[in-house]
Amino acid sequence: MLITISGPIGSGKSTAARALAEELGYEHVSGGDIFRSLADERDYTPLEFNKLAEEDDQIDRDLDRRLRQTARERDDLVLESRLSGWMAGDYADIRVWLDAPEDVRAARVADRENTPIEEARRTLHARAESEVVRYRRYYDIDFSDRSIYDLSVNTARWGPEGVMEVVRTAVAQYDPDDDEGAFPIEGVDYEF
Repeated sequence: MLITISGPIGSGKSTAARALAEELGYEHVSGGDIFRSLADERDYTPLEFNKLAEEDDQIDRDLDRRLRQTARERDDLVLESRLSGWMAGDYADIRVWLDAPEDVRAARVADRENTPIEEARRTLHARAESEVVRYRRYYDIDFSDRSIYDLSVNTARWGPEGVMEVVRTAVAQYDPDDDEGAFPIEGVDYEF
């Protein structure tokens, strides 16, 4: 089974994806780790790399191609990135969207990166604006469209274990052979 965990920066994607993968005995692949690694290899901060990606679409396309290839080639996987639900396309069995109010996300990022909260907030805004522009231009993806996700969770309402309980319940109830009442989600299969 392929489960995608998507959402904005600071929504709890990595925490939930790691915990879910560990619990299920699945592999966990993080698009954020891949992106940060690519930025570091080229001696950029993630924000600088995001800005560079606005001018050089090959950065995103390489990352997206790698995410898509991972989704296509691996079973028993939790694939996590802001747009992994879109990038996995028809290979995804369950698509989860995690989110939280901006203040909560900024506080999480500030704590995680040991930066002032206002700096974290500015980074959230800049990166989000950059990504919205790029993904609209590259794939005509409306970042605000949640219709492809099977489950959407506000992670500010529950702690990590509570979020896991919600996701765990959805995964446990999923039956890939039960098509009664289910409709395919169309329009998420991209070519790179």
